[in-house]
Amino acid sequence: MTLQDFDIRVATAADVDFAPLICDEMAESAKARGTGIAQRSPEYVADKMLEGKAVIALHKDGTWAGFCYIETWSHGDFVANSGLVVDPKFRKIGLAKAIKNRIFELSRTKYPEAKIFGLTTGLAVMKINSELGYEPVTYSELTQDEDFWAGCKSCVNFDILTSKGRKNCMCTAMLFDPAEKQKFEEDKIQKITHKATLLERIENAIKRTIGQDH
Repeated sequence: MTLQDFDIRVATAADVDFAPLICDEMAESAKARGTGIAQRSPEYVADKMLEGKAVIALHKDGTWAGFCYIETWSHGDFVANSGLVVDPKFRKIGLAKAIKNRIFELSRTKYPEAKIFGLTTGLAVMKINSELGYEPVTYSELTQDEDFWAGCKSCVNFDILTSKGRKNCMCTAMLFDPAEKQKFEEDKIQKITHKATLLERIENAIKRTIGQDH
């Protein structure tokens, strides 16, 4: 089985029947990891599909395989790619990474100026996030939208979060800041241009020296 056996696309109204199955798997996956997630109802997941803010993966035989959705916070200044889940029988083939890449692209298209963030305890997700350009950050750099943090109440670690004044918890916070990435790319181009100009000046100086010798 390979990724070519799956259709990974933006979810539509045709996929809403999968919502209960997706929610069940989210809950089971969290239980298996011994960590919590903000629990979502099938209605909530279905709404994300209808809004065009979700990515679904289906096996070529029509079986549901994976899912992830977009949430917006602080009036669209922050975006989270949430609820990443893959059916256990379809794991270990790179499906989670493919879904994460697709939802990241969708987020960048819909909200090009938003900061994209995530809270996770999963090393695999951290690795994928790093490859996409996320950086580990403190909780203070995330959205301070109370509705977002209220979603943590269903997590088994919520008491830890509150006891630490919402400054840290079991999850690692990661952030993709498009403004920072653009500045980084501009600085990199500037350094390359400066280096090329310097080399050109050195080459010209050598040529002049050789010309004087002759």
